[in-house]
Amino acid sequence: MSNTSGIIVKPSPAASSSHRVCSVFVDCCPSGVGGARADLNGRVGTTAVEAEDRRESGTAALKRCSTQNLSRLRVQSRSMIGPSEQIHSQRKLIIAIDGPAGAGKSTIASRLARKLGYVNLESGAMYRALALKAIAQDASFDDEATLLKLAQSSRIQLEPTLGGNRTLLDGKDVSARIRERDVTEAASRVSVHPAVREWMVARQKEMGAGGGVVMEGRDIGTKVFPDADVKIFLDADPVVREQRRMEQQKIMGDVAASVAADLRERDHRDRTRAASPLQAAEDAVVIDSTNLGEDEVLARVEKLVTEKLNQ
Repeated sequence: MSNTSGIIVKPSPAASSSHRVCSVFVDCCPSGVGGARADLNGRVGTTAVEAEDRRESGTAALKRCSTQNLSRLRVQSRSMIGPSEQIHSQRKLIIAIDGPAGAGKSTIASRLARKLGYVNLESGAMYRALALKAIAQDASFDDEATLLKLAQSSRIQLEPTLGGNRTLLDGKDVSARIRERDVTEAASRVSVHPAVREWMVARQKEMGAGGGVVMEGRDIGTKVFPDADVKIFLDADPVVREQRRMEQQKIMGDVAASVAADLRERDHRDRTRAASPLQAAEDAVVIDSTNLGEDEVLARVEKLVTEKLNQ
């Protein structure tokens, strides 16, 4: 099969040796084990096989994979569970975490995915990668048609690591670059276009259709997965979110004031855009993290997940 452009997502690393992921995911044109691939043109070219025997080698699994073609993207994982663990491997949930910039959703989503052995899908990284490509090609952020074509011709890889998602654009690691101010601002402008969002939403639905995913963004619970098993809207006081962003980027003075202004402008743009505005789903659990530490927020989210798994 020819190497077409696409979005590739790799399973999240397990939280510990007792949560060893045993599923093998390979590209239809595989370069190795560990990826689930969705073609950017809407075709899904993914093969997957669960390693029933945890001692089976990846090489043997790949040989079996070559004979299987799935009609839709599946994201699955199986964990080896110790006697003291309370993780339910039989049922794979779709977990949606939405919220504004600086609320902490990326950190919580990443940690939760690692703990559950799920795939962490950071929708914002996809928009950022597209924005970076628009910058590189000097494309107008207001030209919806051109931006859509750029998306359709891009190859975006999301590789969860212990430190968070690693993002590759057309084979190049852009993890750090897409967090810089110009890309952040561009991503907010790129994401307002209905055609771009429609295309992104379709890809995100394909990527998470099989469950076993923690997807974070701004419209996951309202647009991408309105029937998600667990929906969380993570929010915080705007001033607190601004302070967190400044600490995260290690900035102060005039630069910090400018970043705070950018964040407020982004909030306004996200909440007022015509296509999929930022808002909590009616059935989402809203968590205000203003006075909560990271561990406290994670504990509340884990409780919601456990309750759903026990139903």
